[in-house]
Amino acid sequence: MTRERTKGIVGIFILITVLFFIFIVFAFYTVSQLKQTSDMSSDWMSSKMNAQIAVIPVEGEIRESRKVIEMLFDAEKDEKIEAIIMRIDSPGGAVGPTQEIYEEIRRIDAIKPIYSSFGTIAASGGYYIGAGTRKIYANSGTLTGSIGVIMQLTDLSELFKFAKVKQETVKAGRYKDIGSPSRSMTDEERGLLTDLLADTHKKFREDIMAVRGDRIKMDIVELAQGQIFSGDQAVKVGLVDEIGGLWKAGRAIHKELKLKGEFDMKFLKPRRNKMSFADLLSGGEEALSFIKHRMSGVNAPSFLYQPAQ
Repeated sequence: MTRERTKGIVGIFILITVLFFIFIVFAFYTVSQLKQTSDMSSDWMSSKMNAQIAVIPVEGEIRESRKVIEMLFDAEKDEKIEAIIMRIDSPGGAVGPTQEIYEEIRRIDAIKPIYSSFGTIAASGGYYIGAGTRKIYANSGTLTGSIGVIMQLTDLSELFKFAKVKQETVKAGRYKDIGSPSRSMTDEERGLLTDLLADTHKKFREDIMAVRGDRIKMDIVELAQGQIFSGDQAVKVGLVDEIGGLWKAGRAIHKELKLKGEFDMKFLKPRRNKMSFADLLSGGEEALSFIKHRMSGVNAPSFLYQPAQ
């Protein structure tokens, strides 16, 4: 019985030893593979670091400008970068952030040339940003244009009546609750908002003409009525310069600027800022504020392409 127990213990020990050996071999193999991948990634990143053309993405709805502008700053300061491509895939967004990005593009373009490459969609505010660059490339099927301003408000007064909900508003200032979902707007209030949008729309057109005035092939007022164009149509009216994807644009820019070395592009990413617990709480508060803002029916003017649902 004792001998059998001893054999059992020896067997278990051998099994543990074998498993441990397998584990060591597996760990060694995994580390070597990771090292090889890391070396390949390092070599790839090294080639990208030597690229002379930076690509800055502008994706989705534009609600803030900081991330894009930080990438512009990084490209501006990088001595190896000699040109920038704004890779735009956006239906537009809020007026203020869009104008901030446009202004920085105009400033930096005087130092380093900035171009645009339109992806699936570069409409409204997306087009606004592209219009600030010295040359625009788009795919044949890119949706672009939509030069206009929109502000959508919701009148829930009839629903409130049906639900027997009465909202009380205390205000100082005749127009302070303009756009409130609990009542219909007056003609005077509608006129005020219409004038606001008209002024913003005028600025949109002026900023386009400031850069592309010699290339627009029809009256800008008629061109800026919110209509959308394909890439091919946009070339015909002067909203886009050439048809071609990102890599075609990159090669053309490399040749145009007579850049030395092999063509390559460095794809920039937003800065990774350390986030504290307080930042997480702040982000949650901002999200709740945004949801509350949306549900209230109050909306700010936007350069945003919104197709019919």
